[in-house]
Amino acid sequence: MILVYLLATLFLVITAPLVTIFIGGSCIIAAIFHVRDRAGSVYDLAPRWWSKIVLFATGVSVRLHNDSAIDLSMPHVFVSNHISWYDIPSLASCLFRTKFVAKAELFGIPVFGAAMRAVGMISIERQNRKAAFAAYDGAARQIKEGNSVIVFPEGTRGYDYSVRPFKKGPFVLAIAAGVPIVPVLTHGTLEVIGKGSLLVHPGKVDVHLLEPVSVEGFGYDDRDALAVMVRGKIADALALLYGIQSDPQQIDSRLTAEV
Repeated sequence: MILVYLLATLFLVITAPLVTIFIGGSCIIAAIFHVRDRAGSVYDLAPRWWSKIVLFATGVSVRLHNDSAIDLSMPHVFVSNHISWYDIPSLASCLFRTKFVAKAELFGIPVFGAAMRAVGMISIERQNRKAAFAAYDGAARQIKEGNSVIVFPEGTRGYDYSVRPFKKGPFVLAIAAGVPIVPVLTHGTLEVIGKGSLLVHPGKVDVHLLEPVSVEGFGYDDRDALAVMVRGKIADALALLYGIQSDPQQIDSRLTAEV
């Protein structure tokens, strides 16, 4: 099996840069010529193409659950758990007109970072509270233009599937934008490549779209309660489907101060 893992990792190392140069370069050129961001544009298709090629090259398949119950053509805030780098291509491969809120460091990668900016991905400096909220303002503008936004409210990847505490920023965004939140449970990416691992393991990833949560009637002061509610839905689904328990999240001043 180690040979399979080594080959999958080699394919990732070879494929990802080549696909980034070709597809990412197309997005950069489109941005230079002011191509409009709309459904079916290069900015919409490129993340899906890039993700599907990388997933195929490394032997990873994605199964999307419950998508028929949600109108994916309408803007949403997708809130997902985060345990692996492969969460990103797994979600991007099956969701439409979506922009990720991603850590600022990724935007410093040559070509890849420029392509992310061209596509409209949102850079966030998590340690800079003022800059982080400015990033969510940018995300709100993307939603008003008809895009959905994908966020990982745990902030960083975890070492296991148990759901960690959620930060409040994504829920402030959803309330301000007035669009439903779709809780997302991603499972299988930890087995593909976990935090701290260097080898890619071919396998299957399951993306579960849970029942949307309306933000109607919620105000800024309800952000923490909304975070607890959405996190609870993901944790409950994780326990029901995979038998994995998560500690409950408590509302406290430290969480309120985080984005």
